[in-house]
Amino acid sequence: MKFTRRDVIRTTAGAAAGMLGGQFVGSPAFAQEALKYKPEDGAKLRLLRWSPFVQGDEDQWLKNTKRFTEMTGVEVRVDKESWEDIRPKAAVAANVGSGPDLMFVWFDDPHQYPDKLLDVTELGDYLGKKYGGWYDGPKQYATREGKFIGLPLATIGNAIVYRESWVKEAGFSEFPKDTAGFLELCKALKAKGHPAGFTHGHGVGDGNNYAHWLLWSHGGQMVDEQGKVTINSPETLKAIQYAQELYKTFIPGTESWLDVNNNRAFLAGEVSVIANGISVYNTAKVNKDNDPKLTEIAKDMRTTNMPIGPVGKSVELFQVTTAVIFNYTPYPNAAKAYLQFMFEDPQMSDWITSSACYCCQTLKSFANNPVWKADPNNAAYAKASETLRPNGYAGPLGYASAATMADYVLVDMFAKAVTGQAAPQEAMEEAEKRANRYYRV
Repeated sequence: MKFTRRDVIRTTAGAAAGMLGGQFVGSPAFAQEALKYKPEDGAKLRLLRWSPFVQGDEDQWLKNTKRFTEMTGVEVRVDKESWEDIRPKAAVAANVGSGPDLMFVWFDDPHQYPDKLLDVTELGDYLGKKYGGWYDGPKQYATREGKFIGLPLATIGNAIVYRESWVKEAGFSEFPKDTAGFLELCKALKAKGHPAGFTHGHGVGDGNNYAHWLLWSHGGQMVDEQGKVTINSPETLKAIQYAQELYKTFIPGTESWLDVNNNRAFLAGEVSVIANGISVYNTAKVNKDNDPKLTEIAKDMRTTNMPIGPVGKSVELFQVTTAVIFNYTPYPNAAKAYLQFMFEDPQMSDWITSSACYCCQTLKSFANNPVWKADPNNAAYAKASETLRPNGYAGPLGYASAATMADYVLVDMFAKAVTGQAAPQEAMEEAEKRANRYYRV
């Protein structure tokens, strides 16, 4: 979608209403003179972002983009791709030096092609100073050697989503807080005809989130502090054995699930427990078609954080998305001005509100957004940026961690073991071999 001055003139009233419609109505309207960068004459931008799971996210982003066009005259075309297609398209654009000016990319992907990205350190430092600082986890994904190679845009939280009535039917008065109790609950749910479902497929978010939680909750890690591959360990073996038992309680086919599948299965009433963003709850709550079954599901849905394993503390991977500018853009000032505008208040406040807790703030000052307390089910997602553990743990983020993630090394290890394609030891050894292709210490 592209915005021009003519488009904005037609919708002036709507844009003005959008300025006043956010939660933070006391914030002053952002003025052009506040921009740190003057867009180049005739500048036009193209942004490629991931397809939304919460429509309010996209709607507000487009409204904010209209505000930017109205203020600067810079046309911005916003395209979108599926989650799985973002990573390869970003890599191609970086390597060939052609494509969108800006992209929303995943996890530590910017570390795969840092020399292809525009240095936005000045802007990153400015925003951090103005809005209470960046959360450390998201900042790690967007910085390299002390420089911002992108701006951490949001953390998409992940939490347990379950049917409360079915959990009680299975004999549990509350959701278990540890992995041992969680396994017993899933066994009881399966016995009642309400299987669980966790993604063992190449879901950029759900597959990776689940696999890393399995590993870390049992004390395993892909690499140590020096970046030496340590996946072949007793702790990993325990994680795999636990995953094998949990998999027996799943609905068939989770090894091929992508990010959309657990949402669909849950809303269809096929599974009782999943790990997902707030999007699945919002879909049921909004219920555009007034489906009575969906209304019933929404009332019965509850959320909580992932159970704690033998390590004795919460250790979770959450999906971070970073806004990057490719250094081949002919309009670097316009691109930086656009990102500045979108990160400033009230634009960022409005976007977080409209995203309905799907996109967690990366700048600390936005944590007081009332949306986090608007619904009890939102609480499990409120501190995603604050508590996440980066996927490269325990080593540094860089090309190796990004490539290992992109190659689904950890996801495949668990999938092969739980489906019987490989024995646990064989699965660990294969993961070790694959990871060592990237980690050469």
